[in-house]
Amino acid sequence: MVKDKKAVALKYDEKDNAPRVVARGFGFVAERIEEIAAEAGVYVKQDAELVEYLSVLDIDQEIPPDLYAVVAEILVFVYHLDSRKRKS
Repeated sequence: MVKDKKAVALKYDEKDNAPRVVARGFGFVAERIEEIAAEAGVYVKQDAELVEYLSVLDIDQEIPPDLYAVVAEILVFVYHLDSRKRKS
């Protein structure tokens, strides 16, 4: 159900200490976050537990250190996908 859907968008810039929350929302806003990501070719990871943790963060807030490992795994996976796409 759309009204129960949650989404959080992260951005990592090498000048930052950690990825930052750039968008978050539920319901229609969550749907739009995912649509915009898909239109931009941005990888979308479905992880309800991670979204629960991230959805309490403020916009532009860095993720907390206890989430570094799980987010790093996702970023490594995304970078790997991106590099494979560029080689094709």
